[in-house]
Amino acid sequence: MKIDRTKLLGVIAGIIVVIIDLIFFMGQKIFAFIIGIAVVVAVTPFILGTIRESKREQDIEEKFLEFSRNLAESVMTGTPISRSIVNISKKDYGALTPHVQKLSNQIQLGIPLSKALQIFANDIDNVVVTRAIALISEAEKAGGEIDYILDSVAKSIAETEKLKKERKAAIFNLVMQGYIIFFIFIGIMLVMEFKILPLATGISGIEMKDNVGGIGGLGGMVPTGGKSLTPEETSNLFLYLLLTQGFFAGLTIGKLSEGALKAGIKHSFILTVAAFLISTGVRALLG
Repeated sequence: MKIDRTKLLGVIAGIIVVIIDLIFFMGQKIFAFIIGIAVVVAVTPFILGTIRESKREQDIEEKFLEFSRNLAESVMTGTPISRSIVNISKKDYGALTPHVQKLSNQIQLGIPLSKALQIFANDIDNVVVTRAIALISEAEKAGGEIDYILDSVAKSIAETEKLKKERKAAIFNLVMQGYIIFFIFIGIMLVMEFKILPLATGISGIEMKDNVGGIGGLGGMVPTGGKSLTPEETSNLFLYLLLTQGFFAGLTIGKLSEGALKAGIKHSFILTVAAFLISTGVRALLG
């Protein structure tokens, strides 16, 4: 992964926060909380980059739909597909514009259309675009009704985009419910950690002990007075549980809402960081 200037500055800022934390807050209750802040500072540029890339992919798919429609309309008038691409390359297609212009330039330089289209698909590296270009290339090679193929491709892409938007709208409520449930879960864990467990005199270990006098000779689970967990160990167990839950809940939300685990990275980041900061922050105040 290429690290740009913004991401590099974020990493450097995060390291500086960690150094300050080690020098001034080592051993204090707020130490872990500041470490969480450092992680947020360092990772946020990468998450924002992922979000921007996701939006760019969506924009490319929407603009490719417009490009396909314009190309189909031009070919239907009797204009050859190569000349049609050159003609429509002057239009604005957002994030797709530089790729369309490059395709037009390659055609004007005499590069075969099939090869130029393949380069176009490789540069964009999008599943929807790659499939559509493959169909157009095969139709162009076979010499069939290219205008009909282009129109079918445009309709197929339009239907795909429509289904994606409908799924995203339908799943929005589930995404919100996922976030709400997770924050309720954090609240329950904190209440257990700081209100319920302190009422107990100690947390004894549970070990297996052979209960000879048990029914049918079966062993029983009985307290054996094992080593007790310290409050810090108990807090760490709750924290690990929250972080694990946040990570996998985020991946699930991303898969449901956008159909890709990659999209869940930003949700996982938000949930795990929120869990860490809330847990360590409350521990610093009440622990």
